[in-house]
Amino acid sequence: MADVSVETRLRTLEQLIRDAECREHDGVLKVGVDLGTANIAMVVVDRHNAPITGITYPSSVVKDGIVVDYLSATRVVKHLKQQLEARLGQALTHAATAIPPGISEGNTKVIANVVESSGLLVTHVVDEPVAAATALNMRNGAVVDVGGGTTGLSVLRNGKVLFSADEPTGGTHMTLVLAGALGLTYADAEQVKHDPAQEADIFPLVRPVVVEKMACLTRDWLTAYNVRNIHVVGGASSFSEFPGVFRKVTGKNIIPAVEPLLVTPLGIAMQAAP
Repeated sequence: MADVSVETRLRTLEQLIRDAECREHDGVLKVGVDLGTANIAMVVVDRHNAPITGITYPSSVVKDGIVVDYLSATRVVKHLKQQLEARLGQALTHAATAIPPGISEGNTKVIANVVESSGLLVTHVVDEPVAAATALNMRNGAVVDVGGGTTGLSVLRNGKVLFSADEPTGGTHMTLVLAGALGLTYADAEQVKHDPAQEADIFPLVRPVVVEKMACLTRDWLTAYNVRNIHVVGGASSFSEFPGVFRKVTGKNIIPAVEPLLVTPLGIAMQAAP
């Protein structure tokens, strides 16, 4: 799978996660752990960055890029590692993880400690938008990672990061808006948000309060950079009308990702040492 498209790689990973399966491998594996606000993901790829297996778990142990429930986070990561090891038939020993751009050194260390508590040695810690750019095989332009708690952006030129920024607004804020507007509990609002059949009714509620804010942040961050293409990833960008809002506000060419929730976890694994 070394020469397959980004879309094929992401769709393969989604199927492996959905079916709880793994592909054949030669034992040389790279692991990525993504401690997201809404989900914790663990992805395994081979030396050619082809997806081998993966797993996700809904979680609320991280808020705005900061671990707020250390014990639960460590338990979840350890459990996910054990499940993948049973599936693969071998131990996983080291991994990469990721952080929102700009968080403190102390918070970065906590995230690494959570991963290492499961028995994985952290070899690389990368910015989330940089991990997304890695998965997208992107060397020039901007990538916006719209996560559960934060929206991050990185500008790349010839594969080098020129600028990174992050703001605490994302899918969690969408859920809070829906809960208030519809009189729902947070959990019920979260279910509504993820129901494609209700998108036409709920997107107008989150668009002016959250999505346009994200787009305005992106536009302002890019003022000093001559960027034509913006790649948008992250689970909170899954609405079909999301790219159109960004296109209108920024005036840029917006490229939505296939399987946007899995782009960053895949890129984290690709950054890991074999």
